[in-house]
Amino acid sequence: MSTAIAGPEIERLIQLLARLPGLGPRSARRAALHLIKRREQLLVPLASAMQTAIEKITVCRTCGNIDTQNPCTICADPRRDPSVIVVVADVGDLWALERARVINARYHVLGGTLSPLDGVGPQDLAIEALVTRAHASDVGEVIIALNATVDGQTTAYYITDLIADAGVKVTRLAHGVPVGGELDYLDEGTLSAAIRQRTPF
Repeated sequence: MSTAIAGPEIERLIQLLARLPGLGPRSARRAALHLIKRREQLLVPLASAMQTAIEKITVCRTCGNIDTQNPCTICADPRRDPSVIVVVADVGDLWALERARVINARYHVLGGTLSPLDGVGPQDLAIEALVTRAHASDVGEVIIALNATVDGQTTAYYITDLIADAGVKVTRLAHGVPVGGELDYLDEGTLSAAIRQRTPF
């Protein structure tokens, strides 16, 4: 049986921090202690930022991104190429692509991938909205940027079938050897995909 090491307010802070990805109980205690020690520099601004987030953060009605404006900053940016839609499973995937700065397109966040075992069907994802967007006259390409998992690939094939009549080019991210990767350390699936999707040198 664990005993409390601090008052209920601090214990609550530790419990909430422990729910964050990558933080267990011990890491949460260290993080809470760090925040408390630097209350004015970290804890107070963090609490203020979280309150602002609660009040202002919304889901973009166009693409499903999260932002403080609707439509989001990406959808409202006139410099974005409206003819290309990049389909991602979650907002984290969108942010990862944006960090890489490799494409200047619009996005569509599905909210997950199809997973019959987990009870996630087409009605649980933003697939219908994607089909509508793919049929718009200004869209020329849909890039399926889903994880190379069974659920990700199943979702990709499902979407491809649904937008087959939209007259748009459907592409997906290449799979294979990562930059800086050594063949000896790669799994068979990655090597197989790399061989199948080889390109001219």
